[in-house]
Amino acid sequence: LDPGQNSTFMDNYLDVPVDLSKALFVCTANVKDTIPKPLLDRMEVMQLAGYIPEEQVQITKNHLIPRAYTDSGLRPDQIDITHEAIQNLVRNYCRDAGVRNLQKHVDKIVRKVALKVVRDKDQKYSVTDENLHNFVGKQVFSADRYYEENPTGVVMGLAYTQMGGAALYIETVADPQSTKNGLRITGQLGDVMKESTSIAYTYAKNHIEVVSPSNKFFETAALHLHVPEGATPKDGPSAGITMVTSLLSLALNSPPTPNLAMTGELTLTGKVLPIGGVREKMIAAKRAGVKTVILPIANRKDWDELPENIRTGLDAHYADYYSDVFAIAFDKSLQPPVPPKSREEKSVARPSVKEKPKKSPKVPKTKTESKPKKSEEPKFHEKSDVVVTSKETEEERKKAVEEVAILINDFKSSRSKTSRNKIKDKK
Repeated sequence: LDPGQNSTFMDNYLDVPVDLSKALFVCTANVKDTIPKPLLDRMEVMQLAGYIPEEQVQITKNHLIPRAYTDSGLRPDQIDITHEAIQNLVRNYCRDAGVRNLQKHVDKIVRKVALKVVRDKDQKYSVTDENLHNFVGKQVFSADRYYEENPTGVVMGLAYTQMGGAALYIETVADPQSTKNGLRITGQLGDVMKESTSIAYTYAKNHIEVVSPSNKFFETAALHLHVPEGATPKDGPSAGITMVTSLLSLALNSPPTPNLAMTGELTLTGKVLPIGGVREKMIAAKRAGVKTVILPIANRKDWDELPENIRTGLDAHYADYYSDVFAIAFDKSLQPPVPPKSREEKSVARPSVKEKPKKSPKVPKTKTESKPKKSEEPKFHEKSDVVVTSKETEEERKKAVEEVAILINDFKSSRSKTSRNKIKDKK
């Protein structure tokens, strides 16, 4: 395939050199992951998006069905495939990105009708949504949507597969039988997706301290994260924000926003990275009845390039950091508090306090002639709050006054919590 090396290609069967430097090879594949790296390096890759369901319906009507009629010898007046039957065929039987599988199903329907026409002459057959299963069997795919309203700990993500886009649920529950806290994952996940779960778990524990500092759920709970359809291998980093949302939903005991789906890779610092397959994922979101989608902010250009018929009915939001995702996925009452003002702003906003003189507070002299009181309760000086008793000597009083004066000056300069604790301890 390399033009720089195939000018003297040797055909081992004919034992004849062949010049292939001016030959153009065109190869097709559903995914790039299965192509060997040395071969992929010598190729120019062109990404071709799959057909959307509306396009597949029109291709079936205008091309696949007429071709099947010609191959089977049927006339249009002998068979009628309704529009609803074609939609059902596309939605529940043939979810591939192309039309190859769709063509096989159409040919199967037409062949069965042709056999019935031969047996029962001069009879027209109609293929409808109700009797479609008589020709192609039971539905291959079930509904993408498992829940009308997601329960706590369940969030819908969006995945890209070789069959096109698909809805991908992330479910998290607490395991009351386990005595050890941590996270257990199931669902036949690949290495990249396993790393995403570790990142999501670490970030969720850090983020919960921001939105709910008193919440200690992750410190004691044993969690189990599962991705349904365990027989299907899954891999990729684009479920990062979905996993964090699932974990936080369980920790906060709050379900996510209804009719919401999301996709995006997450870093340990909460940065949302771009993903691929936006077109296919948006098709899957529409098929699942989703109204709101969250995309990485770097994928805004991919959304703008989508056809209008795909974008219609979807409300897209963009996230730069996970805080943007949290603001959309959860109720406003769960949003983190407004960050506190800086120390300079606090000092400006704080009401003015009269400065006390820096000189050491004076301690009233005790009269030696005065009789001691019955109760030995300590007396508190008005300025220094130094405890003075009748048993203290003059040197001890002076030493205590000097120490308090030093602490007061430190408190005025720093006003730190440590200084306040020292004052309290001295009291």
